[in-house]
Parts: sequence; C-alpha cells; structure tokens
Amino acid sequence: MMGPEVIFYSLALLLVFVVLGVHIGIALGVASVIGIYLAYGDINIALYILGSTAYDAIRTETLAVIPLFMLMGEIISRSGAATDLYLLCDRAMRRVPGRLAAATVLGNAVFAAVSGVAIASAATFSRIAYPEMRRLGYDRSYAVGVIAGSGSLGMLIPPSVLMIVWAILTEGSVGALFLAGVIPGLLLGSAFVGYCAVSALRNPALAPAADTQHDRAGASVAARSQLVSGLGIIALIVLVLGGIWLGVFTPTEAAGFGALGSLVVGWAKGMRGKAFMEAIYNAGRSTAPIMFLLIAGSMYSRLLAVSGGINLIQDLFFGAGLGPVGIIVVMTVIWLLLGTLIDSISDILLTIPIFVPIATAAGIDPIAFAIYGILIIEAGLLTPPMGLLIFTVKASVPDPAVTLQSIFRGSIPYWILMIVVAIAILVFPGLAAWLPGTVLQ
Repeated sequence: MMGPEVIFYSLALLLVFVVLGVHIGIALGVASVIGIYLAYGDINIALYILGSTAYDAIRTETLAVIPLFMLMGEIISRSGAATDLYLLCDRAMRRVPGRLAAATVLGNAVFAAVSGVAIASAATFSRIAYPEMRRLGYDRSYAVGVIAGSGSLGMLIPPSVLMIVWAILTEGSVGALFLAGVIPGLLLGSAFVGYCAVSALRNPALAPAADTQHDRAGASVAARSQLVSGLGIIALIVLVLGGIWLGVFTPTEAAGFGALGSLVVGWAKGMRGKAFMEAIYNAGRSTAPIMFLLIAGSMYSRLLAVSGGINLIQDLFFGAGLGPVGIIVVMTVIWLLLGTLIDSISDILLTIPIFVPIATAAGIDPIAFAIYGILIIEAGLLTPPMGLLIFTVKASVPDPAVTLQSIFRGSIPYWILMIVVAIAILVFPGLAAWLPGTVLQ
C-alpha cells in the first residue's frame, strides 16, 4: 500500500496518456484504477470500487438533465429556428454598427439558452451568419472572430452543460449555478456587442453598412416562420429557466418539459418523424461520451478521496506561500493550458476535484469561483494553438479561404473580454452570487 503520494504517480500516468493521444475518458479511468490499486495493494478492491463508482455516477436523476437539454438544442437547431432567430436578431440590431456581428452575438446568446453547448452554437452560426456577413462585405477575420468568440456564451448562459457537470462534481445546486450565470452572461454578451459596434465605427471597412437590398431580402422571409421560431424559443427559455427559478420544477423536470416544448416547436416548424429520430440519434451520440467521461471523472474523484491526495496538494499550495491571488493565477494558467489540449468537460473533470477544495480553503466564494472557472475554461477553447472552438469554426464555415490564423486573430479581442469579465467576477463576487442568494434564499 502507498500513501497520498500515489496521486502524483496517477497524475503522471494520466499526463502521459493525454500526450500520447489516448481518449481522456480511458486515460482517466485507467490512471484511477491503477492509482487505487497502488493505494490499497489489491486489484479486486480497485475493480470493485470501479464498478460501484460507475453505478453511482450514472444512477442519479440529475444526470438526465444532460441528454434532455442536448435533445432540446438538437431539435431547435434542426428545425431551422436558429436561422429565423438570427434574422430576428438582425432586425433588432438594425441601428447598431456592425449589426450582423451584433446579431450573431445576440443570436448565440439566445440559442445558448436552449442548447447549452458552445460547440453547437459555433457550428450553427458558422453556417448561418458567416455567409451573410461575407455577402455584405464584412472582413473575413472580423466575421469568423465574432462567431468563435460569441460561441463561448453557450457555457455561461443557462442551461449550460458545464454548469451541470460542475454542480454534479461538487454536489452543488444546478439551479443556483444557472442563476449565477445570468448576470455575467449578460455582461459578457453586452461587452461583445459593444466591441462589435466600436470596431465597426472605428473601421467601417470591417463591417460595411447593410444596404436596402439586404433589408428587403430580410423582410421577404416569411413573417410567420420567424414569429413561430422567436416565440417558441422565448417560451422554452421562460418554461425551463422560469420553472427552475420559481421552484415549480427541479432542473431535471425542467429539462423534460423543455425537451417536450422543443418537440412542439419542431413540429410547428415542419419537422416530422424522420427528422425527430435523427435529432434523437444525434443527441444520443453527443450525450454518450459525456456520460462516459462523468464515470471516469467520478473514479478519479474517488482516487483523490481515498488516497488523501487532495490534502497533500492543498498543503503544497499553501506551503508555497501562495495567497488567494497566487492560487487563482496558478489555476488560471493550468485551465488555459488544458484548454489547448482537451475539451471543456474533461478540463472540469480533471481539475475541479482538486481546485474547488483549495479555493474553498482560501476563502473564495464558491459560486463566483464556479462562474470564474467556467469562463476561463471557455477562454481556453479560444487559446492558441489548439483552441477547440477555433477548429469547430474552421470545419463549419463554408469558405475554404478561411485560415486558422484569421480565426485566432479575430477571436483574440473576445478572449481578452472573457478574461476581463472573469476577473471582475472574482473582484465583485456579487455579480455571480447576488441572484442565487436573492431568488433561492
């Protein structure tokens, strides 16, 4: 048997697996099993803990939130409502300089409220918004930058898969995190719209003003279709988030009603049996890897608990003389570096079991820390050289002339704004903690 130092052997093995390109779920699971074996000195105990952890990880009803929200977002995306939503946002932003870019931010924010997945938002608006912006002469880097940058809103504006995973791992309240993301999400979205407008004002060549031909083209779209989409999506947001915040639904029940409501919207938009089945299959394909990761992450958390590794790492942090600011800086650097290697959920599974106890011991507000962490993890998706959102936009944009360099260049201002808003949340934790404390008290 070994002591708490076993955690370092497991982390070293995990790092080797990640560098070799092994799937993060497999890497987490294998490293955890080996670590528990080293801690107990008995492979039978390690395998038993693996089985019990896997069972406990997926039997909770809270996990049903993830596939239901994924299904809701998939149906809305396939129904064509996202395209109508973009046109509605374009009309709403008629007087804003760089209005198509601003409409992309607003559309991403609203679409995020019914999908909760940054990758889905980025992929959807790459196909919808980019052709329109380029048709009107928008700068290529400016256009792809706003799509990649605003895609990150999907993980901050509820319902967010990252918030759900964070709450499950920390045994916190999903509803509280949903509430905590509202003000920071609105703040970040406003900052994005402000940047789009100021950039267009300072350099009109980036975003030429829309001409009357474009206005007529937008007006020619069937008003009924846009109205159905707009009212349908707003109704889903009110149903899901309002139900949770008013205490009418649990998050799981709200997700179920949200999925049911998306079926109604999809039917009204012309979806039928085959389209619904494809949406269900796609939601399942997206959900299964997340569930596998959660099982592996639970095993990793169990290793940290039984080995005493958390206490050892805490002693290292505080023994190094790091105050709250130093601890946050170290965590931020780790999150940004991991964001260039792995996806957001894997990032959370690897770090939260270690970081949250340390942040709590340092006296950092847990709600503000959660929103800060999610923002930084999302910023990692835009961090060169391997930002996942950047590659998503590159693969989804219908323009072979778009380069990774141009997307990175265009998304840097949004990356900076995300860091600024994240720091503001730590300095003023009430931005995240006030709404949960007011509504749920």
